[in-house]
Amino acid sequence: MKRIVFISFLFINFNLQAQKFANLAPTPPMGWNSWNTFTININEQLVKETADKMVSSGMRDAGYKYLVLDDGWMSKQRDAEGFLVPDPKKFPHGMKALVNYVHSKGLKFGLYNCAGTQTCAGYPGTRGYEYQDALRYAQWGIDYLKFDWCNSTGINAEEAYTTMSNALKLAGRPIVFSLCEWGDNKPWLWAKNVGELWRTTGDIFGCWDCAENKGTWYAWGAMQIMDKQESLYPYGGPNHWNDPDMLEVGNGMSEAEDRSHFSMWCMMAAPLIAGNDIRKMSIQTLDILTNKDVIAIDQDALGMQGYRYKKMADSLEVWVKPLINNSWAIAFLNRSHKELSIHYNWENEIVNDTVHHRILDATIHNYAISNVWSNKAIGSTEEIMISKVAPHDVLLLRLKY
Repeated sequence: MKRIVFISFLFINFNLQAQKFANLAPTPPMGWNSWNTFTININEQLVKETADKMVSSGMRDAGYKYLVLDDGWMSKQRDAEGFLVPDPKKFPHGMKALVNYVHSKGLKFGLYNCAGTQTCAGYPGTRGYEYQDALRYAQWGIDYLKFDWCNSTGINAEEAYTTMSNALKLAGRPIVFSLCEWGDNKPWLWAKNVGELWRTTGDIFGCWDCAENKGTWYAWGAMQIMDKQESLYPYGGPNHWNDPDMLEVGNGMSEAEDRSHFSMWCMMAAPLIAGNDIRKMSIQTLDILTNKDVIAIDQDALGMQGYRYKKMADSLEVWVKPLINNSWAIAFLNRSHKELSIHYNWENEIVNDTVHHRILDATIHNYAISNVWSNKAIGSTEEIMISKVAPHDVLLLRLKY
């Protein structure tokens, strides 16, 4: 153990250039994470049942391939050699057997830890054990690491995450690295070569537009998170994604709110990590999470993050996202508590995206328009679009010429 810690020290001080694996996340990662619904109340049976449901429900085939165990999977103490140990009561057959089970379902497996001395729930953190923990993750065969930021006083974020990134690379197994330091240290400015995704805000909460007071910090509703994320669109792209946190679809919001939440995460090219109990989800929730046409906007090969183009009257917003083959996704988001009417003249709304170098100009090209959620053609940009959007709902369109 002492030798491993010494090696870690050398890398911390002299090898601060990130060496991440290439092309692990060309599109935003999709999967499921235990935290939003179960917090630390996780176990072997839950994982197996969730893996089974990811397959039988069609979620795996829709693209959700990562099953990620969040905080609470480990024992309170490392073993005599300093290695992390799965809680034997929660995981009686050990982690390797569980990983193998998940892999047998055609899924990938992820785990959680923290850059600090302890995790957020008080379990052993990784500080000082980066290379030892990376080796153990590789031995277990994990595919994804969510790396949190609790109990990190006095630690430099860029150094800590770069060290862990290099440890994963040295361990030799391609593992998607998810930085979760809540955007406090602006990872979009330095983490492109460190990990595949980075959190941009604090934790999400299952509400439309609230701020949930947790005492010493706040969790944020879907619209609050979206507002904090929107200006960061120049920094996201293939293999380096802005992450506005996990999905709350199926966790208490209305159907319209769930649909809008999911649509806007897809517009922002966000990782789609479900956070509900998929073993018990409704058909309505499943239909939202697995809509292939909406997912295609998120998983578009260009990897360009959408952004707010315009605020219209009565809390109606227009968001735009460039897609492959000169197509566009357009979202009309109703943030108000009343139904809103849309009267939209496409020829008067020329979008000049100077970040992605894309132009939407209906005076030059006539775009065919389809409603993404209903999968119906609704005309073209030669016509003024007249429509309505229900409260907290979204009209999601795809334009193509």
